[in-house]
Amino acid sequence: MKQDIQTLDDIKVLVDQFYTTIRNDTLLGPIFKERIQDNWAMHLEKMYSFWQTILLNEHRYFGSPFPPHINLPIDAQHFGQWLKLFEATVDGLYSGQKAEEAKWRAQKMAQMFQFKLEYLHANPNKKPLI
Repeated sequence: MKQDIQTLDDIKVLVDQFYTTIRNDTLLGPIFKERIQDNWAMHLEKMYSFWQTILLNEHRYFGSPFPPHINLPIDAQHFGQWLKLFEATVDGLYSGQKAEEAKWRAQKMAQMFQFKLEYLHANPNKKPLI
């Protein structure tokens, strides 16, 4: 039986495997490659902190997750693929309350980001919603 997400090490395994999958994905890989370039170590550290804050209630992430996504060429198809890969990674590694919470939070984040990006595209003279 798979264990649940319990520690920072569990989060690191999840994040590392997820972003390995992302980098090899034909839809998302090129976008991440162009944006992140050779800064993967820094990006992964930021993602460890983000999910550590969200899932373990250990406040380590102090950023704002939406603004870096504002100018990316992404739409509903990209969010759907991102979510599919994230959920598959979680399900492949973990089972339990925190695993379910990770998937739920990813769904809500994808919905919120997509809504905000659609708003910005429809209202280009408005300030970004943070």
